[in-house]
Amino acid sequence: MQTDFKPVIVGFLCNWCSYRAADLAGTARIQYAPTLRPIRVMCTARIEPEFVLKALREGADGVMIAGCHPGECHYVEGNLKALRRFTLLRMMLGQLGIERERVQLVWASASEGKHLASAVDRITEELRALGPLAWKRRVLAQEAMMEEAVGR
Repeated sequence: MQTDFKPVIVGFLCNWCSYRAADLAGTARIQYAPTLRPIRVMCTARIEPEFVLKALREGADGVMIAGCHPGECHYVEGNLKALRRFTLLRMMLGQLGIERERVQLVWASASEGKHLASAVDRITEELRALGPLAWKRRVLAQEAMMEEAVGR
């Protein structure tokens, strides 16, 4: 495990719950790893898989998608749509040779600042154990192997 490695986590946070949980964690002075780069979205249903892949491609070591608990979505079923996309995205990551643990889904309501902070700490430690993503080395090498296998 690399203890000096500081992973970068891009966090897509739902405006109505998770972003407010992060705000609560800050105002309550709850300490957690400074590895999260939050991006506020109106709903986790708005997170296209391309956004996650772009974050990883451009230097993130992991991505956290955080939204309302199932059944509590401001937009009724947005978080369920996000869950379906998340499941498919993780399968695709495995096919790219990227550990599925690099993309995680967290449910956190506006009052769960401590829960969100502990999720960031947990994901940080998991990513630290995995090491840097090195997208170019992994994915481009995987693509080259596929092209060679097909005989291009």
